[in-house]
Amino acid sequence: MINDLTPSQIVSELDKYIIGQDNAKKAVAIALRNRIRRQKLPPELIDEVTPKNIIMIGPTGVGKTEIVRRLSKLVKAPFVKVEATKFTEVGYVGRDVESIIRDLTEVSIQLVRKEWSSKVEDKAKQLVDEKIIDYLFPVSKKRREQKTNLLDGSFYSGVEEEKKESFDVLPKKDEREERFERTRKKFKDKLEKGELQNRLIEIDVEENLQPTVEVFSNSGVEGMGINFKDILGRMFPQKRKKQKITIAEARKVLLYTETQKLIDMDEVIRAAIDRVENLGIVFIDEIDKIAKQEKSYGPDVSRGGVQRDILPIIEGSTVMTKYGAVKTDHILFISAGAFTISKPSDLIPELQGRFPIRVELNILNKEDLKRILTEPCNSLIKQYTALLATEDLKIEIAEDAIDEIAETAFLVNEQTENIGARRLYTILEKLLEDISFNAPGLKKKKFTIDKKYVKKKLQSIVKNEDLSRYIL
Repeated sequence: MINDLTPSQIVSELDKYIIGQDNAKKAVAIALRNRIRRQKLPPELIDEVTPKNIIMIGPTGVGKTEIVRRLSKLVKAPFVKVEATKFTEVGYVGRDVESIIRDLTEVSIQLVRKEWSSKVEDKAKQLVDEKIIDYLFPVSKKRREQKTNLLDGSFYSGVEEEKKESFDVLPKKDEREERFERTRKKFKDKLEKGELQNRLIEIDVEENLQPTVEVFSNSGVEGMGINFKDILGRMFPQKRKKQKITIAEARKVLLYTETQKLIDMDEVIRAAIDRVENLGIVFIDEIDKIAKQEKSYGPDVSRGGVQRDILPIIEGSTVMTKYGAVKTDHILFISAGAFTISKPSDLIPELQGRFPIRVELNILNKEDLKRILTEPCNSLIKQYTALLATEDLKIEIAEDAIDEIAETAFLVNEQTENIGARRLYTILEKLLEDISFNAPGLKKKKFTIDKKYVKKKLQSIVKNEDLSRYIL
């Protein structure tokens, strides 16, 4: 289930990382909230309500991808980001669009598997402790069968419940067995207290050497629903080898193994597919690159076909994955593009109709650039000062210096290609170039950067009209 956040809470979370672009934030917040609302509808309506897909239009570097990237961290829903330029029309070499849904299903499987792992973690830890004790004091086959019978309740039919759960009720124990059990219990207590962490034990581990088979296909072998890893795993069983490691390391290896054994994969797959179909989110970036009118030759020859291929998935279809069939009717699609060469109307009409919500993002001005430098939780100035602090350098950037950096970035964006907030990376790298290069050997450990220093370091960028080497 998606985190139960209100639209205003979603926007306030996005505000911590993205400056401005309120319209885009509101649009994605409402779209997310509608996923929660749909889950509460009566059965006769729940299938009728389809997602209102969003297309974000704006130049590069204004926050389109960042909005969706931060959004993915807010939700507990399957989320995948893809580049439209990676896909080609069926019949051409490249990825087919159905692999988007297969990737989304894989993400969902991992998400649900992780949740199951946390559920069974306590039980897995108990099993790991028993295994480690068994490695320290190997149990004979006969005694192990007696233990299993006691746990299953098949050995004693008329014994009390607490006796069934205990390993100390083996019939007619001789003195040696009593001593053996006492020693095991003593070491188990030490193990629980962490006193045996550095002790070496020899355990059986699986070798990860598996035969590699590459299959080349235009449509992708995964579209056939075949899991070659499982088939080859049965044909070539994994070999086991003995390895001597510390108990601390053994615990990590065994915990993963025992956890995987406790996970019900049939239930994981069922829950994962249900989550994809009802809560899945796909972000298609660079959609403007496939909006260009199709040519009869060149690298863009299949771009128009990609639009036709992607249309059924957005409209609602069934995609075969190795985990089963996945319906795409209620997956939310968010797309983004700069649309500098092409325009949204260059998309085929059917595809345009499947993105009813259009949001235009604003070009960043000087004030926006200044706020990006200082306000977000992950602001560039915080990043650079933290990086240099690892060399025991304390960097302070004065207010007038920040103004000058923002002014320079805005000016360079106007004079050349406008790459938005990405220009700030170029400016700050040039500004701190000498300090960063000499940081390990500097005796002076405190620097204050003011407007004068910024002008001195950046004057060549502003004066030189040929700025190609500073453009990202």
